[in-house]
Amino acid sequence: MFGRSPSFAVLFDMDGTLIDSEPYWLASEQALAKEHNGIWTHEDGLSVVGLSLDESSKLFKDKANIDLEPQEIVTRLTSDVQHQLEKTIPWRPGARELLFDLKKHNVKTALVTMSLRRMAQQVVDAIDFPAFDIIVAGDDVLRGKPHPEPYLKAAELLGFAPENCFAFEDSISGITSAEAAGTIAIGIQNIVPIPEQEGRIIWPTMQGVNFKTLRKFSK
Repeated sequence: MFGRSPSFAVLFDMDGTLIDSEPYWLASEQALAKEHNGIWTHEDGLSVVGLSLDESSKLFKDKANIDLEPQEIVTRLTSDVQHQLEKTIPWRPGARELLFDLKKHNVKTALVTMSLRRMAQQVVDAIDFPAFDIIVAGDDVLRGKPHPEPYLKAAELLGFAPENCFAFEDSISGITSAEAAGTIAIGIQNIVPIPEQEGRIIWPTMQGVNFKTLRKFSK
């Protein structure tokens, strides 16, 4: 480990950014809809990527037209995705390597996800080094992404101003949340394209990104 902590922190979204779990969610949604004789297409699934579970479960209930309450939907889908994660956690390219390098340099890190804390903790516990200082999960905030609350809370808990935090996101609602919070938001393209706009930073993957990359970028 190196000496004193750097002047920036790094915040990571989980689903689709840190791990490639969006296909797990899409499959679980379609299976649950089919179980209740509802219809939920691949395109429907893409439309809720990155949203809070509260909002996405209400949209799922209405669109799939199934007789389950939103909280029941959240519980069922989360448990199913967790079961899939028990078998394999699919890391996004460069994500684990970046995390390891950041911790080697004493960088403060946060996992900022709209998934439930129990699922976020499952992923964190599967990492064989202390990757995150804190977790801000969907059940830790009143207003989920695209509202800035999740990233504002993470920055505050780490003791950093948002403008001194990098935030990695793969969804439109996620990067909107990170940008609204005032972080240095970086979009990592995945299954839902992040539209380009003036001042927005978009990278294809985190492969090859390390502590030195971010230190130069923050100056």
